[in-house]
Amino acid sequence: MSVPAGGEDSLFCRVTGIRWRVRNDYLCHMEVTRDLVEQLSRLARLQVPPAQREPLRNDLQQMIGFIEKLQELDTTGVEPLQHLTSVLNQLRPDVVASPLDRSAALQQAGLHDDQYFLVPTMIKKQ
Repeated sequence: MSVPAGGEDSLFCRVTGIRWRVRNDYLCHMEVTRDLVEQLSRLARLQVPPAQREPLRNDLQQMIGFIEKLQELDTTGVEPLQHLTSVLNQLRPDVVASPLDRSAALQQAGLHDDQYFLVPTMIKKQ
């Protein structure tokens, strides 16, 4: 994003072509236009049918409006969350155990030969 010069109240992102308005020390988007929907779909490499562009534009505008509404909340003194819970990386302990032998594993398989599991071909050679 290009930084606004003195007196300007907007930022322009050269990648997306979106002009952002600065209000009360946060960014808010002014409007989702048809051109913006086309540009975002091109950047995301999505083919949005013409009949779905207007509903998509309305949905994006509602989402941005919701975020703007959330930005109006006074969060003074509220610490930002890094994780939703206080439990981090709760892993089970490693236990040394004997591995399942090949014949026992193959007996549980639907299709197998003497040494391998047989699965359907997923990628065909040309």
